[in-house]
Amino acid sequence: MTRGVLLMAYGAPGAPEDIAPFYTDIRRGRPPTPELLAELVGRYDAIGGSSPLLSITRRQAAALQARLGAGYQVHIGMRHWTPWIRDAVADMARAGITEAVAVVLAPHYSRMSIGQYMARLDEALATLAPTAIHFRKVEHWHLQPHYLAALAARCRTALKKFEAPGTTAPPHVVFTAHSLPEKIREWNDPYPGQLQETAQQLAARLNLTKWSVGYQSAGRTPEPWLGPDLLTVISQLAAAGEKNLLVCVIGFVTDHLEVLYDIDLEAKPFAAKHGMRLERIEMLNDDPQLAEALAEVVEAASVA
Repeated sequence: MTRGVLLMAYGAPGAPEDIAPFYTDIRRGRPPTPELLAELVGRYDAIGGSSPLLSITRRQAAALQARLGAGYQVHIGMRHWTPWIRDAVADMARAGITEAVAVVLAPHYSRMSIGQYMARLDEALATLAPTAIHFRKVEHWHLQPHYLAALAARCRTALKKFEAPGTTAPPHVVFTAHSLPEKIREWNDPYPGQLQETAQQLAARLNLTKWSVGYQSAGRTPEPWLGPDLLTVISQLAAAGEKNLLVCVIGFVTDHLEVLYDIDLEAKPFAAKHGMRLERIEMLNDDPQLAEALAEVVEAASVA
């Protein structure tokens, strides 16, 4: 029997004309205001007009497929753009897959993140026969050993940048992930705790003495979002006399807008204005250790 794997990611517009409908889907069918749309278009323009997310996700899927072998069939589904989750599920059904594992390319669980991916999966399954595909859903993999090892290796490489002559002090390391609305704390949502667990594991592996957890890329809504925001962290560290900062992104595994713009084009110049040097780790993208981590997650779920 061939098992299916549904590898899910956020999605990103492939061309400028896709940005408005993509943004509308993120906003649950509410078109953005002209001002919000212009801001997002400008951000994509700044990173070259489109996101590399889909092409990298395809490489990640290919690496996972190669690692898992012929006993599995890996499909890609995006939450907010093509190829849609619903289309991937339909393709799996047409391929005759009856047993599958669903995993999101985000290691930490929240009802507002992973929970919404699984809701889209359930909506897709509702259009099929009741017993068409039985999915085992992976809700988190934030302590997967190969994931942690890959991040630690990226951090070690980036830390060497601060060993060059003229560097005055070792960096403070901030582990970042996408912010979510503050109201998730009312649900006892595990997201903040899982981020802290990942950060603690990495800090121990790297023997860090100066580190913290920060959030980035909060939504444009009036409600409060989880903090401290990365820009706030920068301001606070600068005021405390820190000169060097390494951003270790733990909530994302792929280069996309929230990395290429929010960190490289927004946070880094912001830090420079505050007299700080900011560097970040290279994203995992199609790192073989990420493929190994995902493969072990899938294999464990397959026999659960």
